[in-house]
Amino acid sequence: MDFNMVRTLSTMLPLGTQAPDFSLPDTEGKPLSLADFDGKSALVVMFICNHCPFVKHLRAGLAQFGRDYLGKDVAIVAVSSNDVASHPEDSPEKMTLEKQQAGYVFPYLYDESQSVAQAYRAACTPDFFIFDKDRIHVYRGQFDDSRPDSGIPVTGADLRAALDAVLSGMPIPEPQKPSLGCNIKWISGNEPDYFSM
Repeated sequence: MDFNMVRTLSTMLPLGTQAPDFSLPDTEGKPLSLADFDGKSALVVMFICNHCPFVKHLRAGLAQFGRDYLGKDVAIVAVSSNDVASHPEDSPEKMTLEKQQAGYVFPYLYDESQSVAQAYRAACTPDFFIFDKDRIHVYRGQFDDSRPDSGIPVTGADLRAALDAVLSGMPIPEPQKPSLGCNIKWISGNEPDYFSM
């Protein structure tokens, strides 16, 4: 695959933004909302999908990231917003299978209307956001420097450093580098206007 054909950068949601609310079904059909993660000192929201080669490249690293922070004072949630009419491999049924096969221990939610992706100004898969205990946006950026065919190991260094800083009350390391991946597969006519801003 020619990765130059699909590369899309994060829009870098402004820091200081309040986390947009949501209510989305997980892979068991249970609705989860922002309030379900109350009480945690940090919230990580990641936009991923099943088919994207950039997400597949990070798949084991994402699963390890989830396991490493399990039981810590952080909530992690993944959201898939792709149009399943054009990309049926990203359907809720396939999400259930992917969660099991990848070993994700965090909820994997389906954003059928794409309204949550739009509220978070998500642009690519993967796209990462960290919010503090008050659900104020403090990090938007990449998992790490690794890309498909880059030869750089997947470590999650950038996301981990930012999350560890939030949990310890320290400043987030700079610079925050935008995430890079496949564009979200928008429903025809549903592409948000923030790409033209």
